Amino acid sequence: MSTLANDVEDHGEVFLDEDDIVEEIYVDEEDLPDADNDADSGSDAEDSDEADDSMHIFTGHTGELYTVACSPTEAQLVATGAGDDKGFLWKIGQGDWALELQGMCFFLSCFQVCLLFKTFLSFAIGHKDSVSCVVFSYDGQLVASGSFDGVIQVWDISLGTLKCTLDGPGAGIEWVRWHPRGHIVLAGSEDSTVWMWNADRSAYLNTFSGHASSVTCGDFTPDGKTICTGSDDASLRVWNPKTGENIHVVKGHFYHPEGLTCLAITADSSLVLTGSKDGSVHIVNIATGKVVSSLASHTDSIECIGLSASAPWAATGSMDKKLIIWDLQHSLARCTCEHEEGVTCLTWLGATRYVATGCVDGKVRIWDSLSGECTKTLRGHTAPVQSLAMSPDGTHLVSASLDGTARVFEIDEFR
Repeated sequence: MSTLANDVEDHGEVFLDEDDIVEEIYVDEEDLPDADNDADSGSDAEDSDEADDSMHIFTGHTGELYTVACSPTEAQLVATGAGDDKGFLWKIGQGDWALELQGMCFFLSCFQVCLLFKTFLSFAIGHKDSVSCVVFSYDGQLVASGSFDGVIQVWDISLGTLKCTLDGPGAGIEWVRWHPRGHIVLAGSEDSTVWMWNADRSAYLNTFSGHASSVTCGDFTPDGKTICTGSDDASLRVWNPKTGENIHVVKGHFYHPEGLTCLAITADSSLVLTGSKDGSVHIVNIATGKVVSSLASHTDSIECIGLSASAPWAATGSMDKKLIIWDLQHSLARCTCEHEEGVTCLTWLGATRYVATGCVDGKVRIWDSLSGECTKTLRGHTAPVQSLAMSPDGTHLVSASLDGTARVFEIDEFR
């Protein structure tokens, strides 16, 4: 037993007198660490040290971002949609849209200022529910925004005005696509239908009915002669856009056992690749409606498919944390690119060999499809990346995230 313990036991309380003091240290109470602040200091330091590789951040939204698109004709023009029920048009490197307007007011006539201010307000408050998709027409003259309110709004970019409002579906819009050679709008809805309109005349053209559940993906073929749509009912349907006829229904044995999540159509309009919640990818001949091949390597939901513009290759991203590059001629995996978390979106960087992926971990990665190596990791987001788009000149990559921001990264080196 220690001496101090013996003294306590023998004499009860023990007191120190001045002769027992070795050194006196003054402590200011304000210098004492707060327990709560100290506990948080590690995470704060980590956050402050996290690199941000973006050269521009768009913060105009007040909700989670779901979609981003770059104009095919104007290198700086971007459209985004989010859970704040808003869609925005903004320009890379020119600050948030509202700030840009304030900065230009000194140089514009009253009429021009009013027009720009109207554009800002109209595009920002046009919807009554989350904006699920934004997409530019192929000539870059129009941009369409689709919302879970079941409405599509089409904007004339040169005039800065709302061109038309397209409605009809009884539930939310899942996706919107433009005809490759005209201002024809195609959209899939949660109510199991597909709708088509002429945006120039604000006219309804056709409804495609047959799916038994939400139409989760779809598009025109590149030649504009056919429509392919995929549904949560685990079927692919091929349609004649002029007559509305359902040409083929692909489902059941040898096809996806679970709902479709995404599709991509080859440049020659002959094949459509479909991905599913079940982790499988199938290749279907559009003319015959037959499954011609299957790409089996993923073990979780397929979130995205992209086709190379320079080779017969495809890229698929999955929640199994993998990007797989496929040789379509042989239906074989060329390489597998491992991620830390699930892959949510991808885009080929033009006609190059590089593929960009967005991930649940908030990072954007650029991969060399020849070697399968990650050539660059782009940081900045603090929540999952939902959508990616590349500027038409190939200099910038734009990402939309659930953290409420869109970020712009320079990718000159990959052109």
